[in-house]
Amino acid sequence: MAAADELSQVFQALADPTRRAIITRLREGPATVGELAEPFAMSRPAVSQHLRVLERAGIVERTPTAQWRTCTLRTEPLDEAAAWVERHRDDWNERFDLLAERLREMKGDGDVRADDPTG
Repeated sequence: MAAADELSQVFQALADPTRRAIITRLREGPATVGELAEPFAMSRPAVSQHLRVLERAGIVERTPTAQWRTCTLRTEPLDEAAAWVERHRDDWNERFDLLAERLREMKGDGDVRADDPTG
């Protein structure tokens, strides 16, 4: 799979608040699907669907332990997403600064200026 596709899957997985909550819970350590489902007002199959999205993105790994499947957090895909954001942060900040400057200029255009012969 191409790196961009993997990155898209990570961001897609992070787009949902339930999946972000699951990731937060897994930071504490491995958990079963039942344990992960406890705080949510949804069925275990619904939680399993969220886990499948996280698995496809490489963020969660499920391993069979006796009759349960234990879920473990894998941070590598999250690290890659964070690195991608960091690589682009300076460009975004520069563009926001330019936008803010332009908006200040536009706001000032409505004022009468001393050097404006029509004012």
